[in-house]
Amino acid sequence: MSIFDLTIAVAARALAAKQISSVELVTAYNGAVAALNPRLNAFITTTPDLALAQAKAADARIAAGEATPLTGIPLAMKDLFCTAGVRTTAASKILEPFIPPYESTVSGKLKTAGAVMLGKANLDEFAMGSSNITSGYGPVENPWKRTGSDARLVPGGSSGGSAAAVAARMALGATGTDTGGSIRQPAAFTGLAGIKPTYGRCSRYGIIAFASSLDQAGPMARNVEDCALLLNAMAGFDERDSTSAQRAVPDFTTALNRGVKGLRIGIPAEYRLEGTNPEILALWDKGLAWLRAAGAEIVDISLPHTQYGLPVYYIVAPAEASSNLARYDGVRFGARVDGVDLIDMYERTRAAGFGAEVKRRIMIGTYVLSHGYYDAYYLKAQKVRNLILRDFTEAFAKVDAILTPTAPSAAFGLGEKMDDPVTMYLNDVFTVPASLAGVPAMSVPAGLSSEGLPLGLQVIGRHFDEETVFAVSAALEKAAGFTALPELRAK
Repeated sequence: MSIFDLTIAVAARALAAKQISSVELVTAYNGAVAALNPRLNAFITTTPDLALAQAKAADARIAAGEATPLTGIPLAMKDLFCTAGVRTTAASKILEPFIPPYESTVSGKLKTAGAVMLGKANLDEFAMGSSNITSGYGPVENPWKRTGSDARLVPGGSSGGSAAAVAARMALGATGTDTGGSIRQPAAFTGLAGIKPTYGRCSRYGIIAFASSLDQAGPMARNVEDCALLLNAMAGFDERDSTSAQRAVPDFTTALNRGVKGLRIGIPAEYRLEGTNPEILALWDKGLAWLRAAGAEIVDISLPHTQYGLPVYYIVAPAEASSNLARYDGVRFGARVDGVDLIDMYERTRAAGFGAEVKRRIMIGTYVLSHGYYDAYYLKAQKVRNLILRDFTEAFAKVDAILTPTAPSAAFGLGEKMDDPVTMYLNDVFTVPASLAGVPAMSVPAGLSSEGLPLGLQVIGRHFDEETVFAVSAALEKAAGFTALPELRAK
């Protein structure tokens, strides 16, 4: 077995048994990053020297018998997490010279657990996108290829760099953030497992904000077990984050072998959308059959306000982005373009620093918050958001989890769908409702398209019931037996 075939769980056992050292592991992954990143552009900033220093410290910790399951494990950090002393960009030129003096809570928890940071992963600018083409540092390429084609594909977004890095064997796992599907959709596009935990489960402190009522950190990895190990370390209450939930963090790995016998799995009729790839719907039916065979009961449910998910999201999220991104003005930190006066400097800085998609969302958000439109758009969207939450609450009175597709298609080509923002926004149609409701949801790789590209199924659970999400996801993973690998990867 190649060192690049190890999962986090297997690598942790090998490290504990002294069969391999963290320095050996990290040296191999540093080499993979150096070899593949010029092609895939998965990392904006690489930190090979820091990674080796952390690996040496991890080996010392293992030798002293003080290791955690993540000690010495090389990870990619989405470049939305502030990392003390390491450049943080949010994939935007407006933050070009920013080196944070502090650490985000999530990256700090992983550092405390002994994990090693290989670098900062690329993303859509300020996490605004579903394809990783809006990055100020260039698009990320998906390591997967269509059968018989060398066309470059998108890895999904916004956490596309994290997804590409893990799929291409440039990292054992990665952090992501999910505002409307930005962990789950790229996980589906790249054949990975990825979970958006309940809103409030992971601290948002030190994560550069996009939409504060939606943003949530979560892990991406090669399998469900590795995601559970990562979330164990990432989750927990943080008094520095007013939206952080004061809840005990269970050991999520204990749910992996629970099985689904006796569980009621809901199937929402509203997710059978017209225009969805028939292969996605066929895979969904197959997933239901797998869960039924494992002892689950399949229950038809209705989430009647699903159709309003995307319109609500694209009012609420841009409105919050407009407010959050007002701080980038060239005065206190980040890039500055001088002007003839203060207002001119603001305008020149923001015009030069923000990309087209970020400007589009700021303008939408400013419009819906403006006098005369706040009640018509933003306030109404928040009321419908409550109805979407009520749909889930009523559904979970009848079922233990919900199964849906993750995305309406497999990965598409760089250059496809690029001219129509609305078509691009439709990529989030299956993931946005769970984000609006704040419930946990996980994507699991479950099959391949006719073109040889990975497809994912999404498991949605009750608030703070990630354990059932992991149990159902593990059962799906076992039944699917997904072992396919991308063409572009370290070997």
